[in-house]
Amino acid sequence: MRGDAAGKDDGFFQKVYAAVRRVPRGRVVTYGQVAAECGSPRMARFVGYALHVNPEPGVTPCHRVVFKDGSLAPGFAFGGPDAQRELLAEEGVTFLPDGRADLSSCGWEFDG
Repeated sequence: MRGDAAGKDDGFFQKVYAAVRRVPRGRVVTYGQVAAECGSPRMARFVGYALHVNPEPGVTPCHRVVFKDGSLAPGFAFGGPDAQRELLAEEGVTFLPDGRADLSSCGWEFDG
C-alpha cells in the first residue's frame, strides 16, 4: 500500500465499510477490531482514514467506531465528537462519567 492511496487499491476500504455496516445499533467497536476483522490487525489508523472519507455516511455507520478505550474521535468527520456522541446516545449507547463509550455494556464483537 502506498501513501494516501493506501487501501484503495486492494479493497481494504471496502472491507472496512462492509465490517462497520455489520455493527448493530446501540453497539460500538474499536478501530483495531475493524482492522483485525478486515485481516489487517495492525492497520487501525487506516480504518480511521477510511471512515474519514466514508462515501456513504448514512449507510456505513462510522459513528459506531471508537478508540480502544472507548474515547470518541476528536476529528469525527461528520460533526466532531459531540455529533458522534449524540448519534450514539440516540441509539442507546451508554457513556462513562469521563465521556468514553462504555465498552463493557455496549461493546460488540465480530463473529469469528
